[in-house]
Amino acid sequence: MSQTSTQDRRPQLLVVDDEPANLQVLRHILQDDYRLLFAKEGAKALELAHREQPELILLDVMMPGMTGFEVCAQLKADPRTAMIPVIFVTALADVADE
Repeated sequence: MSQTSTQDRRPQLLVVDDEPANLQVLRHILQDDYRLLFAKEGAKALELAHREQPELILLDVMMPGMTGFEVCAQLKADPRTAMIPVIFVTALADVADE
């Protein structure tokens, strides 16, 4: 059996949220269809995005330290990660936040 046939070909997602309960919910929903990476803060998210090059990033807006908006700005400013799509995951309901 070749190594290629044993590799997991599911798309890889990076899920970023400082709330463990939110990470657990997303893991439960997504784990069957995607290879998942998790980060609880912005600096780790940036590190994983650069190293692993996920196909998509699910990014919480409100996090301590670096906000999701700041993480996204850094991702988009770097040619290595600029093309990775980002979906914000937030409980914020204000249209301005969205």
